[in-house]
Amino acid sequence: MAKEAKTRPTDASVDDFIAAVEEPRRRADAGAVRDLMAEVTGEPAVMWGSSIVGFGNTHAHSHGGAGDWPLIGFSPRKANLVLYVGGGFPEREELVARLGKVKTGVGCIYVNRLDQLDGAVLRDLCDRSVRAARDRYPGR
Repeated sequence: MAKEAKTRPTDASVDDFIAAVEEPRRRADAGAVRDLMAEVTGEPAVMWGSSIVGFGNTHAHSHGGAGDWPLIGFSPRKANLVLYVGGGFPEREELVARLGKVKTGVGCIYVNRLDQLDGAVLRDLCDRSVRAARDRYPGR
């Protein structure tokens, strides 16, 4: 039996969370990504756990268990800005390659500076990721 995901939506303020990011560039990047992801998803930003800003949700069997997870999201960490932009569509790899200076993990993209990315490619990547997730998890 799959375990429930530990990271869940909270009532914490996304604005307060972003305002508390110490490094000014990371704080500005977090605000810009929040605005982009809100526009792409049409969903409000919600804190998931203490450090992830997510948009919408899915009921997925991944991330170490079963449970809700944002359609897309991000976390402004000290080392980098982590984008949670899933796959499930054939163009993902090519879009990530065109995005700019990033590192990738399973479902994650690690960004040092937002101004090093191609904004149009980032928007396209987020849009396709959201559409793919909504196709996989209808009604979410």
